[in-house]
Amino acid sequence: MQDFADLVIMNASVHTMDPAQPHRMTDAIAVKDGCVAGLGHDDVSRQIGPGTQVVDAAGGAVIPGINDAHLHFVSAAMAAFGYVRLDPSVTPDWATVVEVLSAAQEGADGWIRAHGWDESILGPAMGLLDCQADTPLVAFDATGHQLLANREALRRAGITATTPDIHGGVIVRADDGAPTGLFQDGAMELISRAMPPVPAATLRPAVLRFQEYLHSLGITSLTEPGLGPASAGLMDGAGTTAALGLLGDLALSGELTLRINVLMLFAGTGGANAVAVEDGLKSGLAQSCKDRGIDPEQLRIAGVKVFADGIPRSGTAWMSEPYGTACTHGSLVIQGDSDAERVAELHRILQLINDAGLQAGVHATGDAATAAAVEAIVAATTAPGGSPTPTGTQHNRHYIIHGAFSDTSTLRTMAERGIGYSTNPLIRQEAGDIMRQVLGEDRFSRHQPLRSAVETGVRFNIASDAPVTSPDWRRTVVAAVRRATRSTPGAPGDPERITGLQALAAMTVEAAWQDHAEHFKGSLLPGRTADLCLLSTAWPADEEIDKLTDTDIRLTMSGGRVVHLSTS
Repeated sequence: MQDFADLVIMNASVHTMDPAQPHRMTDAIAVKDGCVAGLGHDDVSRQIGPGTQVVDAAGGAVIPGINDAHLHFVSAAMAAFGYVRLDPSVTPDWATVVEVLSAAQEGADGWIRAHGWDESILGPAMGLLDCQADTPLVAFDATGHQLLANREALRRAGITATTPDIHGGVIVRADDGAPTGLFQDGAMELISRAMPPVPAATLRPAVLRFQEYLHSLGITSLTEPGLGPASAGLMDGAGTTAALGLLGDLALSGELTLRINVLMLFAGTGGANAVAVEDGLKSGLAQSCKDRGIDPEQLRIAGVKVFADGIPRSGTAWMSEPYGTACTHGSLVIQGDSDAERVAELHRILQLINDAGLQAGVHATGDAATAAAVEAIVAATTAPGGSPTPTGTQHNRHYIIHGAFSDTSTLRTMAERGIGYSTNPLIRQEAGDIMRQVLGEDRFSRHQPLRSAVETGVRFNIASDAPVTSPDWRRTVVAAVRRATRSTPGAPGDPERITGLQALAAMTVEAAWQDHAEHFKGSLLPGRTADLCLLSTAWPADEEIDKLTDTDIRLTMSGGRVVHLSTS
């Protein structure tokens, strides 16, 4: 008896993203029992039966489901559907920010939580101390590295002029030492820890609505970079251990249709230390999904997020040369009283993660921080004789998040040792003008050296870092190809440009490599899972890559299940 396909897509341009044949294309694809069952017109035609759903692509591209390898899923869900929105489309200036917050109603937990203000558009942060006098208010910025709090929030957190400064963070103060309400990096925890957890009745529907939105963009997989006990030190503080538990509940009930890899967070954006990481590893959190019997292809705890430094805008990135108006080098935000002590502590942290058989994702935005993180990974994965350990880099696939490079030597080391690289072209585009001012033209021109990564053989992916930027992967691809900023078009001769198909690989098969999952996802080959999306048009040539942003997502499948179907 003929075994027919469940669904076939004909008249398509199917980009298989086959690592062995990167430019392989075909014109049809068949799906059966959640997997790719055939490719090419002749093979697929034989699998069409009376119950097969046939989709005419009309020349549209079929690509693997997009894998956003750095997307703060819980925080982005809350930013989109749980908080008062302060993004530029809603609040184009500080006066409007104040107006919106003054009219906001407190949530079920008695706090007003807002998200999205961006000083690269609004200008330097304006104090909100006297906004909403009787209700605690916190407004998180778009980067996840700053927040503004009102006077009532400060009172509830017990923060006064005598509150000591925080290593790895900044309490911005007035001339008399009183806090202005602006907190950066590690200092954000002073406020976040005083806030009650996001109510489950708010978080659950926000997560499900955001999942639906991501599927409408063609996204089927993501890495959630930081859930756990140190959630108060990351983004908006919503990524708690309880939030991880909620994702587990949704996975067990069948409601989780995204594939999610999780990095645990045992220390926030300031003061990471080996004791906190060791205690976290001993807590059993890493095994919690396995203990619940959750399918690891749906929800998997992959490793640990480590903050090596902050960001250039705040002066907390660690650079080899001074930068910014303060002419600072910055420093690691790791615990320690000197650069040498902080580097040594970073080595201890990476050794613990590596020895636990887990993956380390290391946030580093300065070139000195990136070099130090790579050196620490190399040390952690090197046996006494000088060769990689059996549970070393190739097994654990440690990687650098964001990354900055003074030259290609660090990239060459990463390629030699199998250290991955995950970065965010849309952040470079959206915040590029202010970053150019902070870093200078030379350093900014070398920022996110994707072509150099290709040429040196580094396994890299590109991701959104949502809610820092839009999760719309089409914009990320365009940003990687064009390397423009808000005010300046990309230079045609920019040596760090990559092609559109290289960018697509970075959001599919290369992201799957980071997930230890290239054996079942990231490419459209017979036997691979049917995670895919159908575009309304063919994949554009590089010189017309901007057309991608006007391309609709007609169909998204996750494991052969239709999770988005366009009605237009």
